[in-house]
Amino acid sequence: MNSKILKKTLLIVTGFLIQNNVSAQMYVSPNSYVFANNEVVYVKQDLELNDATSNFYLRKDAQLLQGSQSTSTNKGIGSLSVFQEGSTNNFQYNYWCSPVGGNIAAAGNSPFGITQLKDIVDLTSSVSSTPLAMNNYNGTASPFAIAPYWINKLVTSNTYSSWISVGTASTINAGEGFTMKGTSGTNATTVNGVMNNSGSKQRYDFRGKPNDGTIAINVLNLQYTLTGNPYPSAIDLKLFLSDAAKTTGIAYFWEHDKTANSHYIDNFRGGYGAYSPLGGVVNGANGNMGVYTPARFYTYDGSGNQVTDLGSSGNVFERRFCPVGQGFMLDGITDGIVEMKNSYRVFVKEDVLNFSQFERSTSSNKTKNTDEFLPVIQSVSGFDYTTVNTKPAPQIRLNTLLNNQGIRQLVLALVPDATDGVDHAMDAMLAGDSAGADVYFAMNESEYVIDARPFTIDTKIPIGFKNTDQANFKITVQEILNFTEAENIYLHDKITDVYHDVKNDFYELTLPGGVNNTQFELTFRNRITLGSEDLAVENFVVFQNNNAKNLTISNPFQLDIATCNLYDIVGKLIFSKKDLGMDATYNFSTSGLSDGIYIVKIATEDKIELGKKIIIKN
Repeated sequence: MNSKILKKTLLIVTGFLIQNNVSAQMYVSPNSYVFANNEVVYVKQDLELNDATSNFYLRKDAQLLQGSQSTSTNKGIGSLSVFQEGSTNNFQYNYWCSPVGGNIAAAGNSPFGITQLKDIVDLTSSVSSTPLAMNNYNGTASPFAIAPYWINKLVTSNTYSSWISVGTASTINAGEGFTMKGTSGTNATTVNGVMNNSGSKQRYDFRGKPNDGTIAINVLNLQYTLTGNPYPSAIDLKLFLSDAAKTTGIAYFWEHDKTANSHYIDNFRGGYGAYSPLGGVVNGANGNMGVYTPARFYTYDGSGNQVTDLGSSGNVFERRFCPVGQGFMLDGITDGIVEMKNSYRVFVKEDVLNFSQFERSTSSNKTKNTDEFLPVIQSVSGFDYTTVNTKPAPQIRLNTLLNNQGIRQLVLALVPDATDGVDHAMDAMLAGDSAGADVYFAMNESEYVIDARPFTIDTKIPIGFKNTDQANFKITVQEILNFTEAENIYLHDKITDVYHDVKNDFYELTLPGGVNNTQFELTFRNRITLGSEDLAVENFVVFQNNNAKNLTISNPFQLDIATCNLYDIVGKLIFSKKDLGMDATYNFSTSGLSDGIYIVKIATEDKIELGKKIIIKN
């Protein structure tokens, strides 16, 4: 038994029995319970919750780890109980994967159904809800009621019509994910300082036989499978994905615009963010937490096809350690199965600072850990997590504003163990078909939102654009993390042989309808010799004085300035000043602006242009 697993185990046990005639390593007798609070329980082999009155309570981030390396032999008709919060109201989906199955006496994992989701009364008591009729689409927080119409699963498919309606049936197998909309209203019952529903945050009590052991997940070539974390503990998603050889090794997470309050699909707005583990342990790339690029939100037609972008974008989440109940999509590259195993299970409490988030921005009142490596993490595998560097993987994040509406974010990860081609569990493709206009890394005749490759100063990365009609694109470097080797970053137009600075500025282009995968590339060198106009531009000084809340522009050559525009980081115009003349200095107030990164663009009467990024902190 791994000593790391036992280090912080704390149990309150009542009526707990281990008997010679009992085969399970942990046996909970009738009218007895195990209560774990804020800690980990480790059972090396199997668990028997013998009777309907045999209970196992996981409270306040407590988790159960099991160490068997085969299929589950858990048995009994008792229940393990674990809480998890959704992040949606009655109009929007969460993607789930249950940590428990049905209360079936026979050994092994068993199917789950939503009738096992309970309304919390106190630390140990919960009450069942009565599922609504299939024509009642609105779940409620008080009284607690779930609308089964929205319970669906997706087993190896790439079309909207292939979602399988589950409803109230207990047919969700271990390792199968499912969709479920939240509830409306609030529920003021508070346990461990958390309300059952403070508004669009329904808390559920998952009760049933705990899932355990190796779980087979079916995948098919070029098709998606909805799965997730099937255990009552966190998992190391990086380890799972790097082993999932029959998939791309990328996990896709559903995000949505929470202001879209309608059940009609053509009023829906959402999309899939992508998590890349950036490889696994064996290739030496374990010294990173992976990268996540947020979803781009789309509208959908009545058949579930993406239609257009309405201007919203998702968030960046910490995804390395997948929390209890979290569902996600896998993309198959060949027919077969991938296996979820106990060896991926870890004791990591859900928190942004622990690199573990559900589909919500988890709040934290802790001080950010300044250590560069993970702390000791109790795990089934025994992997030494203190060797894992928590600094962000070296990366460049590019934002493109599409038709002045939605934002597509691309991530270029500079990973020495990657290749210039497509690498398993590193490069992430676009999820689904793009609509309207889009931008991507063009590799192997496919479209990618995350490109992992080694860095050299001569690296050239093809950037592709596609749009059904004429479209406008504004592209810029949004952020550079843990990477200092590129002094300049350009978008090179190979037809005009012009290099556009996208590190300090954004480049705006308008393209006719069609696909353009060959004209543009991202580079780190400008191979054109600087001219006199470029040298003159370098003598502009753009300075943000946050103490005075002023933007100052110094014009020592006293060039005739035609326009000075200020844009936010995605290229939306904040203010415009015209016909400024040839003064040596200009000052503009920034006191009314939100904190963030902005772009100053100056154009002279002689058509000389300058872009410069500033940081405003008010």
